[in-house]
Parts: sequence; structure tokens; C-alpha cells
Amino acid sequence: MAYKDTYAAWQQNPEGFWLQAAEAIDWVKAPSKALFAENAPLYEWFKDAEVNTCWNAVDRHVEAGRGAQLAIIHDSPITHSTKGITYAELQARVASLAGALRAKGVEKGDRVIIYMPMIPEALEAMLACARLGAIHSVVFGGFAAHELAVRIDDAKPKAIIAASCGLEPGRVVHYKPLLDKAIDESKHKPSFTVIFQREQEVAKLTEGRDFAWHTFQYGVEPAECVPVSGDHPAYILYTSGTTGQPKGVVRPTAGHLVALNWTMKAIYNIDAGDVFWAASDVGWVVGHSYICYAPLIAGATTIVFEGKPVGTPDAGTFWRVIQNHKVKSFFTAPTALRAIKREDPNGELIGEYNLRSLTALYLAGERADPDTVKWAQRLLDVPVVDHWWQTETGWAIAANPLGIEVLETKIGSPSVPMPGYDVQVLDEGGHPVPSGTLGAIAIKLPLPPGTLPGLWNAEERFKKSYLLQFPGYYETGDAGFIDEDGYLYIMARTDDVINVAGHRLSTGAMEEVLASHPDVAECAVIGVSDTLKGQVPMGFLCLNKGCTRTPADVIKDCVNLVRDQIGPVAAFKLACVIDRLPKTRSGKILRATMVKIADGQEFKAPATIDDPAILDEIAVALKAMGFPAS
Repeated sequence: MAYKDTYAAWQQNPEGFWLQAAEAIDWVKAPSKALFAENAPLYEWFKDAEVNTCWNAVDRHVEAGRGAQLAIIHDSPITHSTKGITYAELQARVASLAGALRAKGVEKGDRVIIYMPMIPEALEAMLACARLGAIHSVVFGGFAAHELAVRIDDAKPKAIIAASCGLEPGRVVHYKPLLDKAIDESKHKPSFTVIFQREQEVAKLTEGRDFAWHTFQYGVEPAECVPVSGDHPAYILYTSGTTGQPKGVVRPTAGHLVALNWTMKAIYNIDAGDVFWAASDVGWVVGHSYICYAPLIAGATTIVFEGKPVGTPDAGTFWRVIQNHKVKSFFTAPTALRAIKREDPNGELIGEYNLRSLTALYLAGERADPDTVKWAQRLLDVPVVDHWWQTETGWAIAANPLGIEVLETKIGSPSVPMPGYDVQVLDEGGHPVPSGTLGAIAIKLPLPPGTLPGLWNAEERFKKSYLLQFPGYYETGDAGFIDEDGYLYIMARTDDVINVAGHRLSTGAMEEVLASHPDVAECAVIGVSDTLKGQVPMGFLCLNKGCTRTPADVIKDCVNLVRDQIGPVAAFKLACVIDRLPKTRSGKILRATMVKIADGQEFKAPATIDDPAILDEIAVALKAMGFPAS
């Protein structure tokens, strides 16, 4: 069946389409229908079903006689080690960990925060929670203590599962002191923590609260899979909110299973037994969907990679992994490819490896720049699929569905909407615009299975963030257009969340941190273009009158503040001190205009600007810092 036929089949009978997709899942109690619309605009899928995610991701493959197949391959160029875990071994390990959690009181509906690096135990922790019906919330390993504390207070976990450390090229990241500091800072205290002690660093455990991973499991009864209702939250994943307060995206169990299973064949062309690799982190949505859950639900082999695209040891590490483990489909962020391209522009290292197993490269996390796409197409000689999705959706809104039909690639476009997504481009009044016209990208409700039904304990915030701007639609927060062939183009964010190396970060959160400095009167943070990371944040600081410290000292303090409170992932290193910020008469800071000046684009001073001369001052300050970059 061609893409157009598949999409039309969904349009004509969405209920039938998703019920058919649901037949691939093992249900304890099958759903009576697909869509539950009684509480619109809050929609739910397969709500009256009963099911268990861990059973579908692990146990059923063992029952089907495929227990000897590798489920997980851990490849760590940092520790120079590789190991495989079969489905049968994974089942035993997950059941043991789940049994130990249950013995300590973790039950269906309890929250568990997971704070771990890229090791198989991170996936085992996620699956152990799913086995019990506990709701996990993975926090990116090494995230700053303050950010972890905010998430502890929001999720109120019964337990936290962490590792003693993470590993970066040339350094050890000490997780346990960050965890201790976060628990000290948070109002909510977990009942206990479980610490996986890595040989590179053995952490000091707090008597009575902290338990070592292995001794914690000694002698416990393995846990069986606990059925949960279709609408039961599988997990909470926090994403940057524009206010600096993170939003807890909720993923419902049944829709998650059905949608992810459907995507593995339809989008990624992966069958049971194939090897799939998403080079991301379990802390991000890609890691949830396509390192942990989808490949295992589909019975494929997933790769957990602890390394970097360059420097572990060189720009050939991705190609080594693909060769050694016979990867069929590979998924990474454009920023990773840009780093490799920068180190190896002619692709000489690619030629050193046998990449015959590779059939496609998938890019997501930020807009894929044409140069990088063409470079990859030329040197890898496989389809390069730029696809677009969000933490909120959990899977691709638009893609080239290679498992259905290989469509024409249009560079700069993530191709076409997937079944379930009625994507429209709207003007400010919420009216559809003609093809080729830039506007706000919105999705007609209901969203498909596997997408967020709401935010954790924040229904009004969910409505305000996504549903109020365009009634009857989900507001994506992205701007773009659809061409005459139905191909979608994503051009920019419509808010002030910036994209640093595939990680969406809130400029508002950074501004809150900068404004907390005693010498800073007011500030603004914008995202400026960066050839490697896509965007990097730049801060503009207005100092208090009478400040006696040098601008350089204040900037140094501010860089350290952001690193401490948001984490190194923010990549906040650029800041300048200016006398005043450009604003409208109503006091709104003209961030979009500042971005244009920094990126060397043409701009027109808005009619509402308070004092146009300020823009010249901004331009001088940016020029002194080397912007616009040539």
C-alpha cells in the first residue's frame, strides 16, 4: 500500500485504522474502541484496555521462542567495552529489579525518578517500573542539582534510581553528589534511592536511604507484569517550559504501545531481529521512544551507546558501531553529523568501514541544514530522512515512511504528515493559509495515539500551552509552510525556546537565573546561529547602577550560575554587558530583532520600538563579540 493510500485509509476511518494497528499488541483485555472523546478537547485512546508495556517489550518475545536474540547491545568507546544482553537475560534482570522495588513498597501509580548515564541498567530501570505499573520520570544524567530538585518536587517520587557517575571523554561526572544536593534542596523526599555503582567511581551511600543496585536485589522474589488500564501514565518526561518551570509531559500506556509499534515498520522499516540504533540519550524523548521502548516492542535489537560523535576516539566512531553491530536503520541529530563533518569533511573515515548493513539515516531534534543532508547523502549513499516530532508527540508528526513507500526527498523538508496527524498552517486568526505561505503549524484535534493527553497535574497549563490559541487544534509552537505537493517545511519556533544541539532549552529559564545575580538589573537571552550546535544562547546584561565589579567578572559569574542551575547542556558561554535592552513601548523585549542583528539578517525596527537608537548599540556590542559571524 502506498503512502497516499495509507494516509487516506486513516482519514476515512481513524477508528478502524488504529484498532487494526492495536492488533499487533498483546492485551490483557482488548480495547472496546480506539478513541474516547467524551472529555474533548482532552482525548484518550484505548482507555478501557488492560495491558503491560514490559510484557510487550520483553516477555512476549521470550514466550515466542526468541529469548536467545540480543535485545540490547551496550557499546561504550569511553570504557572500551561492548556487551550484549539477550531477551531472556533482560527478562530475568528486569523481573529481579522490579521485585526488589516492589519489596520496598513501589506499587502501581507510584513515581520513580531515574537519573542515569547511557548504560543498559537505565533501560532496565525504565522497564522494571513499567513491569510494576510504576510511572517513571527519567532526568538527563548529570543535570544540575537544582533542575533535578524541581522535578523531584513536581513528580513526588517514592524512589530514585541513579548511577554513581557518568563518563565523558577525559572526565568522570559525579552523579551522587548532585543527587544528594537535589534531595537536600527538594521539599519532597523519596523513601529510598537505588545506586548502580560503576567501577570508575564508587559513591558513598547514606545509611538507611541509599541501597546498592546488586545487594538491593539479593534474595528477592522476581516480579510478574502488572496489568494497567490503557490510560495509565507510562511515564512523565519534563520538557522546558517558557516560564522556566518544566512541563511534565505524560505518556499514556496503550497509545504509546500501539503508536510506537506501528512506527518501527512503517517509518523506520524495522522488523523483529533487525538492529536499530538511535544515537541519543535516555533523558530525552528520542531515548524513551527509540532507544528503550519501540525497538523492544518490535522485537528488534537496540543499541545503547556511551560516547560522542567525535573524540571517542575520532569522527569514525559512528561508522564503527554501524559496521560492528550490523545496524540497519540509524537515527541521530543533525548537530552530531555536523560535528563529524567538521572533523572529516571529505568523509575519509567513512571509507574505512563496511556500512553495507545500513539502509537509511534518520535525522531529528532540530532543522537539518541542507549542506549536512547533502553531505550524508553523497557519502553514505542511503536515504537521509529528516523527520519532525516533539517531546509532546512522542513519535514523528512528519516523515518519509520508508516501510510504506520511499517518497521523494525534498531537502529542507521533513516530508509529509503521518497517519493520525492532520497538519495545517494557520494565520494569527486561526484560518488556514494557502500553500507556500508561512504561518503557525497546528494539528487538528484529536492527536493520534501515543501523544500527550495532558501535563502532569497541570490541566489548565496544558490547555493554555497547547489548545487555547487555536480552538480545535494542538498548537505546535513551530512556524512554517506546506508546499503544493503536501510537503511540510519547519522554519522557526514561534516562542523563545531555543534549540541547542537538539536540546530544546528555555531562554526564559536562563533569564531567571541571570536575573538572580545581585549585579544584574535586567537581562535577555536569545538564540544565535552556530554552525555546530544549530543555536547557542547569548545573554545581554544590564548592570545595576553603582556596580563596582568589572563586566568581565559579572559575565564569568553568570556563566557559572547558568551552568550550576541549568547544567552544561545549556552551553551558555556568550554574554555581553549593555546599557539598556531594546523594547516596545509596552515593555516587551525585541528578542526576534536582536536575533536578526546577531545572525546578520536584514531587519526593520518595529513601529512600536521605544528608542530605535538602542538597536545600533546592540549591533555595536555584537560586532565587538564577532557577530554577525561571517
